[in-house]
Amino acid sequence: MIPFSLAAAALATEGRLSGGADPDSLITGPLVFDSRDITPGSMFCCLAGKSVDGHDFAAQAVAAGAVAVLANRPVDASALVVPDVLEAMGRIAARVASEFTGTVIGLTGSAGKTSTKDLLTSILELDGPTVATPRSFNNEIGFPVTVSRVEPGSRYLLLEMGARGLGHIDSLCDIARPTISTVLGVGSAHIGEFGSREVTAQAKAEIVRALPAHGTAVLNGDDPLVSAMAGDTDATVITFGFGEHCDIRAEQVGVQHDGRPHFVLVHGKDRRRIELRVHGRHNVLNALAAAATAIAAGIPADRIAQGLRQAEISSGGRMEVTTCGDGVTVINDAFNASPESVLAALTALGDIAGPTRRKVAVLGGDGRAGRGSGRLARSGGRACRTPQSGCRDRHW
Repeated sequence: MIPFSLAAAALATEGRLSGGADPDSLITGPLVFDSRDITPGSMFCCLAGKSVDGHDFAAQAVAAGAVAVLANRPVDASALVVPDVLEAMGRIAARVASEFTGTVIGLTGSAGKTSTKDLLTSILELDGPTVATPRSFNNEIGFPVTVSRVEPGSRYLLLEMGARGLGHIDSLCDIARPTISTVLGVGSAHIGEFGSREVTAQAKAEIVRALPAHGTAVLNGDDPLVSAMAGDTDATVITFGFGEHCDIRAEQVGVQHDGRPHFVLVHGKDRRRIELRVHGRHNVLNALAAAATAIAAGIPADRIAQGLRQAEISSGGRMEVTTCGDGVTVINDAFNASPESVLAALTALGDIAGPTRRKVAVLGGDGRAGRGSGRLARSGGRACRTPQSGCRDRHW
C-alpha cells in the first residue's frame, strides 16, 4: 500500500479511532478481509458474513500484525470504527488511488475478463511493476482490496471490473478511475440479473464513460454492442478482433495438436506470429484484447509479443489441462459458465482430444440466468452438437 496514517484513514472514512489505536501509526500493507491473509502493517476489515463475523477475529488480526481493524463497532483491539465497513474500504482505496501516479487500466466484459487479465499481466510485468486483480476480486469487496495493494513504485494498476446491475461499474470507477478501459464483449452471463444484452451493454459502457478525454477505450470491434460504446466517450478508441476493420487483429488462426492456439498478430504494418501456452482458441480474442490494451499503454511490440508467448492463466478453474497417469486428460474450466463460454470450452475439448479420443463433457446449470436458465441450458445442449465441439455422444 502507499502508506498513510490511521489519522488520515479516519479523516477519509469519517470514522473514529478506538481501542488504543495510535493516530500516527502507518498503514503500510493492504486491506484484508480474511484473517489468514494478514501481513505486517495491513488493515483487517471486519465484514459480517452469513455464518462468520469478522469482528470476532479482530484481536487475532492485530496480534498477527495488522496495524488496526476496520469495524462498525468497538472491539477488543486497535480499531477504526465506521458506520459501514464496506463503504469505508472503498474510501480508503480511493485515497490510495488518488496518490497513485502510474497507469490505471480497467477491464470488463461478460466473459474472459480474468483470462485476459492474466495474459495482460504477463505483458505489463515486462514493462514495470504491476498490481493486478487477484483471482476474480472484481466486485465491491475485492476491488478496494486490489487497489490497496498498490505501492509507491508500482507502474500499472490493472483492475478487473464486474457488475451485477447498472451503476456497479460506476461505483468502482469512483474508487479508481481508469485512463485505459477495455471491454471484451457483451454476452449472456448475468442475463438473469440484467434482463437483456442491451441492458448488460449499458452497464459495461460505464467503464468507457468514466474515461478522461486523454484516455483510451479498447473495444471489441467485432461485437456491435461493444463497438457502439465508441460514441460514449471523447477518449481515443482502439478496436481489436478478427475483422479487417479492427486496429489490432488476428490472422491465420490455428490450433496445435494439444489445443494451444497460434495466430499472426497484426497492427498496422507490424505482423508477429504468436504461439500461446494457454489452451483454447477462444483465448486468441483474449490475447488480442491484451495486446490492444498494452498498445494503448505505449508498450513496445517486441515486449507485447514476448509477454503473450510466455503468458499462462494463473487464476484457477480456467482451461486447466491435466493429463493423468492412465492417459486420461482432464480439462477444468468450471469456474464460471455462459452459453458462449460453454461453446468455447467444448471447442477446446474437441481440439485437445482430436478426432479419435472419446470426449466426456460434464456441464452444470447457470444459476445467474434466472428465468432464462432453461433457455440457456438448451443452448448449451445445442453447443454439444456443433461440429466445433467434436462431441459424438449427444445425451442432454
